[in-house]
Amino acid sequence: MSALDRPGVDIAWCPGCGNFQILAALKKALAELGLSPQQVVVVSGIGQAPKTPQYFRTNMFNGLHGRALPVALGVKAANPELTVIAEGGDGDMYGEGGNHFLHTIRRNPDITHLVHNNMVYGLTKGQASPTSPVGFKTPVQVDGVSSEPVNPLAVALAQHASLVARAFSGDPDRTAEVIKRAILHKGYALVDILQPCVTFNKVNTFKWFRENSYYLDDSYRPTDRAEAFRLATASGKMALGVLFAEQRPTWEQQLAPYRDDPRPLHERSVDTARLAGAVERLRVVG
Repeated sequence: MSALDRPGVDIAWCPGCGNFQILAALKKALAELGLSPQQVVVVSGIGQAPKTPQYFRTNMFNGLHGRALPVALGVKAANPELTVIAEGGDGDMYGEGGNHFLHTIRRNPDITHLVHNNMVYGLTKGQASPTSPVGFKTPVQVDGVSSEPVNPLAVALAQHASLVARAFSGDPDRTAEVIKRAILHKGYALVDILQPCVTFNKVNTFKWFRENSYYLDDSYRPTDRAEAFRLATASGKMALGVLFAEQRPTWEQQLAPYRDDPRPLHERSVDTARLAGAVERLRVVG
């Protein structure tokens, strides 16, 4: 048993759900990186995927639907020394949270963004999600989805995300390696994780994902954004692995409190006289 385990916890996912493998992959990645529960904060929203941090030992914040990313930014701003992970499903992150997805990429905070992509809303009984393919039939879209699906990797690359990757829950060991690379990356890192919903998505099964994906080989170098964009938008089989990565200054490094002092805010003393002066100036203006 590792320090990350929570024995006896009641897991509410359906038997066979791809979330189990993602949970295993995340725990494996954190353990192999030597990160303790005290060093990690997992922020999630609403859905089946956002239940993940409830099932292992970590600091966590479970918030509103689609709102995990702004909370993750707040955590990173308060204490840049923490490993901050935002976790949710494709509906939570690309639907309700789509606006935060775009603007978090722009800022390039040092956070890891894990999205469980099962191409359906699993918590609310199987309606189409932003990544559901055209023609996909649900209890709500009885004649099939007519809208083009969101391509999260292409969106992230177009917004100049500093790391963009795709993984598959059916291979938890390889998924753990991708998650480790994302955590070690200094900057915003998207990992879109393909996973089946065994209850509400009978099309995109484990077998379907295996037959419709492939791993980038060791010769691939994720430094060409144009090539990464080509892979992200290619028809046919989906590329798995890190498609693109580059280093550039992170959002928190450019915040005024950290330009000359890297210490987190809780380690600093409060200049009460300066604070009182600021409050007084605001009072007078008000």
